[in-house]
Amino acid sequence: MKASAIFTSFGLPAFVLLLANFPCSAQTTVTPSTPVALASPNGQLILRFTTRPDKSSSPGAGRLSYSITFHNKPVIDDSDLELNLGEGSALGRDVAITGSEPSSGIDDYTLQNQKVSKVHDAYNSVMLHTGETGTHARKLDIEARVYNNGIAFRYHVPQAGGSSSVELRGEGTEFRLSTDATDWLLALPNYRSSYESEYVKLPTSALSNQGGVSSSFLIGLPLLMHEPGTAWVSLMEADIEGNTSLYVTNPSGNWAGHYFQAKLSPRFDRPDLAVTSTLPYHSAWRVLAIADDPGRLVESTLVYDLSPASRVTDTSWIKAGKASWNWWVNDVDAQGKPAFTTENMKRYIDFSAQSGFPYFMLDAGWAVGRDITRMNGKIDVPELTRYAATKNVKVWIWCYSESVMKQMQEAFPLFENWGVAGIKIDFINRDDQQGVQFYYDTAREAAAHHLMVDFHGTRTPWGLERTYPNVMSYEGVLGLENNKVGRRDSPTDRAVFPFTRLLAGPMDYTAGAFRNATEDGFSARDSEPMAMGTRAQQLALYVIYQTPFQMVSDSPQAYAGQPGFQFIRDVPVTWDSVHVINGIPGEFATIARQHGDSWYIGSMTNWSPRTLTVPLDFLAPGQYTAEIYADGPNADTQPTQIAIRKQTVRRGQTLTLKLAAGGGCAIRIVPVDQH
Repeated sequence: MKASAIFTSFGLPAFVLLLANFPCSAQTTVTPSTPVALASPNGQLILRFTTRPDKSSSPGAGRLSYSITFHNKPVIDDSDLELNLGEGSALGRDVAITGSEPSSGIDDYTLQNQKVSKVHDAYNSVMLHTGETGTHARKLDIEARVYNNGIAFRYHVPQAGGSSSVELRGEGTEFRLSTDATDWLLALPNYRSSYESEYVKLPTSALSNQGGVSSSFLIGLPLLMHEPGTAWVSLMEADIEGNTSLYVTNPSGNWAGHYFQAKLSPRFDRPDLAVTSTLPYHSAWRVLAIADDPGRLVESTLVYDLSPASRVTDTSWIKAGKASWNWWVNDVDAQGKPAFTTENMKRYIDFSAQSGFPYFMLDAGWAVGRDITRMNGKIDVPELTRYAATKNVKVWIWCYSESVMKQMQEAFPLFENWGVAGIKIDFINRDDQQGVQFYYDTAREAAAHHLMVDFHGTRTPWGLERTYPNVMSYEGVLGLENNKVGRRDSPTDRAVFPFTRLLAGPMDYTAGAFRNATEDGFSARDSEPMAMGTRAQQLALYVIYQTPFQMVSDSPQAYAGQPGFQFIRDVPVTWDSVHVINGIPGEFATIARQHGDSWYIGSMTNWSPRTLTVPLDFLAPGQYTAEIYADGPNADTQPTQIAIRKQTVRRGQTLTLKLAAGGGCAIRIVPVDQH
């Protein structure tokens, strides 16, 4: 008999309650401090809660902790769960498990404009009740879910006595890896960054500082960890409304220390606090996706599963699509000269119309200083939107984040009246509690005025786009723009992002560079910018890097008559399913995405040329035409060279891809009768 959930008492290891036989709403009374375990629907992931007595514990109580096993192998050893509320010792250090409410469910919903269109994820869950036995007698609950591909938990502080509010000063959540993992981590300088940095590959113990003090590394999410022979694990968060952002550090100060501990972004107005809230209070979800290989992490929808459903009733006006863009190429006109004028921006609109792109993205420089309710005379935005409408194109406009914070109530109705389709909000660079609230306020008010949103200078996603589908994309990545000023964006970085940054959600990397260069031939330049790697790799990024609002970054003349541009015209930006074929972070990645009856494949490599095989097992029966945009035979030295061919393919066949150094391959596969 297969149980829908497993709930066990360690004190009675042979005793297993099959929850399908019990009402989900019933509370199971547990002897104080009796450990509790919960299994995934397929039984391969086990989450355990226990209390670990120490010298300072009250009788029958201890430090609340959790552990995780996968395929009967330890992934996370006993790790503390605690909140610092500024009232004596941390809540969770001296508690007893007093009861639990087990349950199970299925997340069954549709997504608009994301990496999949339908989700059906089963889980088992528990609400764990704990309480202090000492002077404060405070209560702490843990809500947890276990899916087949990961676990999630969050803290609940119930209302008790006469208290109506809570001040959260910190969170002591630990992630004690069972082995010294290899990590791909985003090391950030402080709590006010744009998350635009490299993901560094290091063992967890390398972050311990080895000097008896905590590590200075402040690590942003997602964090990718590989415990060889056991699991690939990613740490993220979801549903952060009312809260602040989670970072981690390695605080061990020990040469053998291989664990992480939570650090919360402090409030700007009260740096000694992370969150102020009314009671009852719940934290954001702490999400650990767990799989046998990193590709399964890319396919996971856990962050969406744990986010609230859409709050936008009518979403018919929310349309995904590609956009021409003036900023990356310095507003060049037909003669290649910068011209930030209404007439020249109309040329970009014409390019969108001719290419079949629904949008033009107008970047910074149109407003009077930071007053986004007044135009400075360089660009007539209403005239631009009027002209665009005659071409069946819509206009997005750039806005400075602090201006939006101060003026959204006035500006958003004005933008709607101008005919603007969406706003790109830049330089947010904060993710404290008030900064997090800004994202929600912006999404809500923008939806009320039929405005889509693209966040730049931002933290990484956490599922907001499910709750507000008008939130189309986020930057939060070391993107193509870095080629204008230095060498920080390379094929090696790009091969890391699918398994790190992309796990969190849509990524506005701003692909599409057609001035392609070898590693030695590249030079950073603001005018006619170049990009390292081959043209075929740039095409592949349109499949690999998922975002429903996709930039076509180069100038219209850079694409004129160029081989490969047809793929940019054809590739969609919304998907029904995703299948990661192969990949190793920082080495290579091959991802297939489905759009209706068609499939698109993107493959890329770092600076190592390689041959990859692509089994076409994901295709439905029937004949297909594969349009293949591959590196040319001399792409190692002539990276703009691209070889285009067509061939008939079927399910069960295998394609062989030969990627040049910094190379890639983009493939469009359509049924023969639709070609």
